[in-house]
Formats: sequence, structure tokens, C-alpha cells
Amino acid sequence: MRNMKKILSLVLIAALAVMTLAGCGSDSSDSSSDSTQSSSSVSTSDTGSSSSSEEEALSGTVATDGSTSMEEVIGALGESFMNLHEDVEFTYNPTGSGAGITAVSEGRCDIGLSSRSLDEEEKASGLEETVLAYDGIAIIVNPENPVADLSLEQIAQIYTGEITNWSEVGGNDAEIVVIGREAGSGTRDGFESITGTEDLCQYRQELTSTGDVITNVAQNPDAIGYASLASVDDDVKALTVDGVEANADTVKDGSYQVQRPFVLVTKADTELSEVAQAFFDYVTSADAVDIITNAGVVAANE
Repeated sequence: MRNMKKILSLVLIAALAVMTLAGCGSDSSDSSSDSTQSSSSVSTSDTGSSSSSEEEALSGTVATDGSTSMEEVIGALGESFMNLHEDVEFTYNPTGSGAGITAVSEGRCDIGLSSRSLDEEEKASGLEETVLAYDGIAIIVNPENPVADLSLEQIAQIYTGEITNWSEVGGNDAEIVVIGREAGSGTRDGFESITGTEDLCQYRQELTSTGDVITNVAQNPDAIGYASLASVDDDVKALTVDGVEANADTVKDGSYQVQRPFVLVTKADTELSEVAQAFFDYVTSADAVDIITNAGVVAANE
């Protein structure tokens, strides 16, 4: 009987030991489960943070208005900015420099675009200018025209009517058809300021965009015009001026005389919206230099 009790005691002790070990295993499993839950909680928190960041991504519209000469460079910058910010819309209204300056003054756009510097009256009215780039103004003729070079003085004389026939400058015996831009154009203002022909030009045609000037010169073998270097294509021929070719290098070093600034116009007393300010900061930063250069002009902050 005593031996039987001993055997029962040993069985109970063994059973208790097994139960104790099972309990330890359960604690470990619970601990592992707790750890998994904790890890899952951290992951969810991180995902929530990422989602919050996406919600704070830049969005809205940047509206620009003005110079038709700036179409290529501002278009390239706008496209690049939208590629960086998929919820942003960029708009450009090619109305001419004068109209763009008026638009930003009246609050109809975020940023005005001008291919000339602001005058003192415009600055006094509360407008500010930031030079984005420098552009050459190409003197263009029809590709069939044998004339390849003109001096700055000859260009002025052609536009003021002192020289009226191409034969006077080594070309064909044909009347020169003088084409330019409309009053208020930044390109016209820059051209006339550089050549000293303000209020003296004898235009046959005054056109409202750079593209129109190029098209008309391309269609008339006796025409001469001026256009933004960045917009000139193979349909016309750009003359050298005093022997200097119009290109980005000669604009940058100043040897090509017929050049002007591309300007961003804003209101001094009005803050830009968050998205418009971000665009402004981007296009005036080092990140935009290559885009500006590829558009055929010289970045101001290069």
C-alpha cells in the first residue's frame, strides 16, 4: 500500500511538471503574438504617416500670362513642374508682355511674363521683376535672301526707312518689307531700345506674336523681321549682327548686341499662393538651369 502511494505521488509530480511546461510554452506564444501585434501596429503607423504626407502634396493651379517670346521656355518649365507635382495644373496665356504685366497688376494671374524690364511707372505701381533668363533677338530674313550680315546701324536705318532696297546692303534689287511687333510687345520694346529706333520705325506689318513674324518672313523673300532667338526655326535665316552670330554663348558673353531679359512679374504687396510660390522658387533655382538652357536662352542664375 505504501508503495502504491509513492507511485501515485510520482505520477502527480510528473503531471504537474508537464502542465508547468505547457504553461511556459503558452506564455512564449502569447509573448510572440504580442510582439507580432506590436510590429503590426508600428507598420500601420508608418503607413498612416506616408498617407498623411501624400495628402499634404502640392496641388492647385499656377496661372501665367504675357510674353509670346517666352512660350518655349515657360512651357518647358511648366511641364517639368507638373511632372514633379501630379496634382498641379500650369497654365500659360500668350497675350504679349504689356498684357501680361496688366494681368498680374489686376490680379488675373499669379505671375506675369515680360520680355522687357519694367519701366519706372510700373515699378512705382507696386510691381516687382525677377530676371529669369536672357534672350537674343534674332534679325531674320527669308532663307532665299543672299544677305547674311548687317551692322546694328544698317538695321536701324532699314527700320527707320533710310535704307529701303536690299541692293543697298548687298542683296537683290528689291524693296525691303519691314515687319515687326505690335505696340506693347516686349520684343518690340527691346529691339527699338537697342537699335535706338523708338517711335521711328516704318513698319509695313505690325504683328501680334513671335510666331506670326516668323511665318510672314518665311513666306516673303523680301521681308525682314525680328524674333526671339529661342523661337527661330529653319523656316527663316538669322543674320549675324556686326559679324556676331546670335546664340546662347554670344548672348551670355554680351558680344551679340541685340538681346533683352525674360522677366517674371509679381505684385510686391501680395503673397503668391503656396503652389505659385513653389513654382516661382523652382524656376529660379539651379534645378531649372538645364531646362532654361535647352529652351535656347541663358539662365540668369547660371
